[in-house]
Amino acid sequence: MAHQTGIHATTELRDFFARARNGSVRLIKVVIEDEQLVLGAHKELSRRWDMDYDAFVLPLLDEQQPCYVLYRLDSQNAQGYEWLFISWSPDNSPVRLKMLYAATRATVKKEFGGGHIKDEMFGTVKEDVSLSGYQKHVSSCSAPAPLTAAEQELQQIRINEGKVAQVKTEISVESKHQTLQGLAFPLQPDAQQAIQALKQKKINYIQLKLDLERETIDLVHTSPTEIADLPKRIPQDSARYHFFLYKHSHEGDYLESVVFIYSMPGYKCSIKERMLYSSCKSRLLDTVEQDFCLEIAKKIEIDDGAELTAEFLYDEVHPKQHCLQAGLRQAQGARGETGTEAADQRPGRERRRQLDVDRGRTGQ
Repeated sequence: MAHQTGIHATTELRDFFARARNGSVRLIKVVIEDEQLVLGAHKELSRRWDMDYDAFVLPLLDEQQPCYVLYRLDSQNAQGYEWLFISWSPDNSPVRLKMLYAATRATVKKEFGGGHIKDEMFGTVKEDVSLSGYQKHVSSCSAPAPLTAAEQELQQIRINEGKVAQVKTEISVESKHQTLQGLAFPLQPDAQQAIQALKQKKINYIQLKLDLERETIDLVHTSPTEIADLPKRIPQDSARYHFFLYKHSHEGDYLESVVFIYSMPGYKCSIKERMLYSSCKSRLLDTVEQDFCLEIAKKIEIDDGAELTAEFLYDEVHPKQHCLQAGLRQAQGARGETGTEAADQRPGRERRRQLDVDRGRTGQ
């Protein structure tokens, strides 16, 4: 907002700024008079900056009148001594003055030299800009910003994963451990029994969930499920792991293929839930395939149960063969159309040729 008000520093104030920047002045008070920035008061060095602070700053603050205060600290940067810039705008001052001083603040900083200003403060009561107020301001600026809810969840996940990494156990179905493949929660006994039953084809569907508090993988249910039932098995507000025995025919053969489905309904789940389900997935699949020797034909990830149609499953389990057949059918169709078009066009070309001959005869 620099120069929006058209107010500038007087020549006398600019000259004083130049002298003050060499370090001989402790405090400069700047006010607006007759639409100009002028020197309101100043204080010479006396003691350390923190010992002078309240005695120098607070008495110069008027309860009715805004002002700017530049206070020299004892620290230095490449340009010289560092300064604290205070914008004083008391609650009791007229609104017009508050707006005028707010719009001119950037001009004051530019006139003095922004490179010399280390910190800025804004105050409406003296407690805001007292020494203790400034110390609180410095502490709040140096402290990390408050975490959002999502960041808190991520932080807790990292803490939990750090604890898991410290657990030294052998890789087994019953143990929970951190590996390069991901985070592993132990399968509960009823979930293990369900996987054995699926392998023996005694059941055709398993739904598993993570218990985020106990850090286990629990069985939800093993209800008999047909392809048409699959969309109804997918929760709309929580993640799940599913194993489905997909019975179908392919190229004349009857097949029973185990399909793993990881359903995650997008951002309806918390960050913690999404990360844990994603991290545990690979270790769960390793356990099922290696420890239970259950072959998984296809691994699918979805966010909506409506995706699980018969055509979708077939295309996922047999993508290459299905695409090849479609390509052959398309190629055959294209060849058929080309031949037909050629047959249809040939008489037309012959008719046009005969018309040209007839026109030539007529012209003769």
